Amino acid sequence: MRRPTQIERLYLDFDGFFASVEQQARPRLRGRPVGVTPFAESEHTCVIACSGEAKLRGVKNVMSIAEARARCPDIILVPQSPDLYRRAHNALISEISAVIPIDAIKSIDELTCRVEAADRADPQDLGLRIKRRIADNIGPYIRCSIGFGANRQLAKMACKAGKPNGNMVWRPEDMPGPLLALQPADVPGIGGRMARRLTRAGITGMAALLATQPKQMRKLWGNVTGERLWYALHGYDLQAQPSRRGMYGHGRVLPPGHRSLDHARDASRLLLVKAARRMRRDGWNADGLWLWLQMRDGSWTRAAPLRAAQDDQAVLTALEGLWTLARARLPRTVRIIRLGVTLLDLTPAGERQLDLLLDDDRQRRRWEQATAAIDGLNRKHGRTLVSLGPWTPPPGGYAGGKISYTRIPRAEDFW
Repeated sequence: MRRPTQIERLYLDFDGFFASVEQQARPRLRGRPVGVTPFAESEHTCVIACSGEAKLRGVKNVMSIAEARARCPDIILVPQSPDLYRRAHNALISEISAVIPIDAIKSIDELTCRVEAADRADPQDLGLRIKRRIADNIGPYIRCSIGFGANRQLAKMACKAGKPNGNMVWRPEDMPGPLLALQPADVPGIGGRMARRLTRAGITGMAALLATQPKQMRKLWGNVTGERLWYALHGYDLQAQPSRRGMYGHGRVLPPGHRSLDHARDASRLLLVKAARRMRRDGWNADGLWLWLQMRDGSWTRAAPLRAAQDDQAVLTALEGLWTLARARLPRTVRIIRLGVTLLDLTPAGERQLDLLLDDDRQRRRWEQATAAIDGLNRKHGRTLVSLGPWTPPPGGYAGGKISYTRIPRAEDFW
């Protein structure tokens, strides 16, 4: 395994991405504490993202609006604008790509690059060039932190250590010095549960963590992830393991006036169709469907089988069966705060073997052809012109294209 002797990786993380995009797009918000909320004019929800000015006043992401107002009475609350964030992401990626090729987009506000040989001697200058290009061509209110290291893990940790608006370089010859100022819980990949497990094993500081052996880390994690983390922290070059898609789904917090069973069912149909569109677009079939409903005093979940299905008729029929169960088990007056639908147990669409006696009869293939035709019409017109059954988006918009850190929406997610 190779251990680089120079800076080879860059990790970039936009600071307060959603709120800073709002400030760049709307001059009245600049320099003021901003909180992004799921809906307009709703006090019974939370701040899902906040600006640096709000953070300085004690506001945090996923904080109730009541608490945010108590800490920062002059906070300005704005409803989310996911399509604006998508377009800002695409513009930023274009500008950064003009300075350095992007190796991997990790989320809507994070990415990593390989540092070319010509930039390894002065990585800070590379970081400044990226920041200047963003400020000149996008705007000065969208700021980013950049970290440099021998590998992706160390570059990400350097990026976090330099926040906000940092340009931090951790050279191989300086390691492990910068790491010793941190705690194990500061390492990406070590959550609260793992931190407690390390404490029980007598590993209470970063020096103790670095003094472990690879096989000991594997044993603590219970798999090869721990061993890979050991090598990453010690500066070895590790390539990310290929991952396979596990599911497609959407969730939604329902507005206060739309929390009945009927409204929740309508919202779930729309979310499921959007998830199925994404799944078809990427070339997958699903063997299962999961519906979950969250109430104030508990939750209700059920799953339904599918047989390598991807068309709207198949998934909506399965969903209707789950709603029949829900109506039989839940009180008619129940208030559903949040719901979600998930298509899971995926198999590549091209690998499905036809079964003339069971699933792949002529009627099923007709439904698949009808769904493909509907997708084509909607794509041509850039909106949901045709749907199978009613299409009733809940108030607030952006169903299926909501604010997301882990997935970059596409334009059709907003149809």
